[in-house]
Amino acid sequence: MTPAKTSYDVVIVGGGHNALVAAAYLGRAGLSVLLLERLDHTGGAAVSVSPFAGLPARLSRYSYLVSLMPESLMADLDLDVTLSSRTTASYTPWVRDGRHGGLLVERPEGEATRASFAELTGSDAEYDAWRRFYAEVTDLAHAVAPTLTRPLPHERELRDAVDPSIWDDVVTNPLGQAIEARFTDDTVRGVVGTDALIGTFASLHDPSLVQNRCFLYHLVGNGTGEWRVPVGGMGAVTDALARAATTAGAEILTGAGVSAIRTDGDGAEVEWHDGSGTRSVRARRVLSGVAPWVLRILLGEDADPGTKPAGSQLKINFLLDRLPRLKSGADPAVAFAGTLHLAEDHSQLERAYAEAAAGQVPSTMPGEVYCHSLTDPSILGDLAGSGAQTLTYFGLHTPAALFEADPEGAKRLAVERAIASLDEHLVEPIESCLMRDADGNPCIEAKVPQDVERDLAMPGGHIFHGDLDWPWAPNRSRLETAAQQWGVQTDDDVVLLCGSGARRGGAVSGLGGHNAAQAVLADLG
Repeated sequence: MTPAKTSYDVVIVGGGHNALVAAAYLGRAGLSVLLLERLDHTGGAAVSVSPFAGLPARLSRYSYLVSLMPESLMADLDLDVTLSSRTTASYTPWVRDGRHGGLLVERPEGEATRASFAELTGSDAEYDAWRRFYAEVTDLAHAVAPTLTRPLPHERELRDAVDPSIWDDVVTNPLGQAIEARFTDDTVRGVVGTDALIGTFASLHDPSLVQNRCFLYHLVGNGTGEWRVPVGGMGAVTDALARAATTAGAEILTGAGVSAIRTDGDGAEVEWHDGSGTRSVRARRVLSGVAPWVLRILLGEDADPGTKPAGSQLKINFLLDRLPRLKSGADPAVAFAGTLHLAEDHSQLERAYAEAAAGQVPSTMPGEVYCHSLTDPSILGDLAGSGAQTLTYFGLHTPAALFEADPEGAKRLAVERAIASLDEHLVEPIESCLMRDADGNPCIEAKVPQDVERDLAMPGGHIFHGDLDWPWAPNRSRLETAAQQWGVQTDDDVVLLCGSGARRGGAVSGLGGHNAAQAVLADLG
C-alpha cells in the first residue's frame, strides 16, 4: 500500500498500543496522521493469537493484563472494551514442615483472607501489617494516578502530598528495607516484593531503585493498581484502538518497516521499505513507538551494544483440558482465578536473583500463574464449558544473558524448572492436564527475551523498552517545551517518544501515546 499523501502533520513509527492511542487522539483533533508498522498487523505486544494448531483458544501471547490504562482514556476514545475484575487477587501455595497450605488474598479482602494469614503466620499481626502497608500505598497511588494524564509534576509536589514514611519506603530507600521492616513472614514478604520484579532484573535491595519504580507502576493504576482481564484477550484492546484510530482519520500502513528518520529543524523525512521498494513521506512531527535504543539507530546513530536494554522474563502459555488439583486442597477455580505465586518467598526471590546474576538458571524458578479463562471464558472459543482452561506463566529472574550461550538448552531448562515449581504444589503434574493440538503436540508455548526481540523488535526483549522512570520530573528538571512537560522529549524537537520508553510509559497503559499526543497538540496548536 502507498500512503494517501506525501506530507503529514504526524508520522508515527511503530504500531503498538501506545502508537494507536496517539493516532486516535491526534486524528480526532483534526491532524493528518500516518502510522507505519513493520509487521503485517498492529498491536505490538498486546495481541491475541491461536498458537495451537486446530484449537480455537485465543491467548494473550505477550502482554496479558491491563493495570494502568486510565478509564478516562478509554472514555475519551470510546473504546468498546470490557475489563473484568478477577475474583481472587492472589493465592500462594506454601509448604511448612511437610504440610501444604495456601495464602489466599480475596478481592475484596474478607474473613477468608484474614484466616489464611493467621493459618500461615499463627496470628493476625502479619495481616494487620499487610493492611497498614497497602493502605499507605493506596494513599500514594491516589496522589500519583491523577497526574499520569497531566503535564509532569515535580517530585516535591507529590512528596509533599503523602505521608513521609510511605514516600521513604517506596521512593527513597530500596524496597527490600521496608518489606523486611514491616513484615516477618518469608512468604508474605515475597508476595509483597514480587510486584517490584515483573520484567525487572534486580535485587529488592538494589541501590538503583529500579525495583521500587517497577513496584510503583504495578500498584498505581487508576489509584487502585488492580490488574484486570480484557474480555476477548489483549487483542480486543488493540483492535478497539485500531478502530478508534482509523475512525478518527488516521492512516495505518502495515508491512512498513521504517529504516530512517531524517530531521531538518522544520520537520522530518521518514523512510521505510514496503517489500517492493523504498518509500518516504514528510512530517511536521514524528512520534516514536519503538524503544529509544532503536530510535537512535533510525536517527542515524550507530548501534551501541553497551546501552542496549536487556529483558528478564520467561513467558509460558498452556492450554489445559482441566485445572489441576492442589495438594493444599484449595478449590482450583479459586486458587487459579487470580495471581498464583510460585517459589516467590522473599528468600527464594533473592536466591534466584543471585543465581541468575552469576549466570545460572535459578535452581528454584520464581514465577506466577494466571488463568484468564476463569474470568473470560470467551477466549476458549467452542472449548468453553468443556473444562478446558488457559494458563499463563510469567517467570522472574530470567535475564536475556542466561540464554545467549545456549539459547535452546537454557530455555528448555528454564521451562523445566518453571513447571517443577508448579508441580511441587499439584496432586497431578501439569503435563497430565495439557491438551494436544491437531498435530499431537502438547499445548505449551514458551518465550524468553530473545524470542520477544525476534518477534517484536524490542531490543533485548525488554518489555518496558528499558528501565522504568519515576512518573514525575526531578525537582531541577527544565520543563520548558511541551515535550518536556509531558515527559516525551528526545534530543531532537521534531521527534517525540510515544511508547513504553516515555517517562510514564511501561505496561499496557496507553499513557505514552496519550501524553505524546497532548505534547504535539500543545506544540502545533
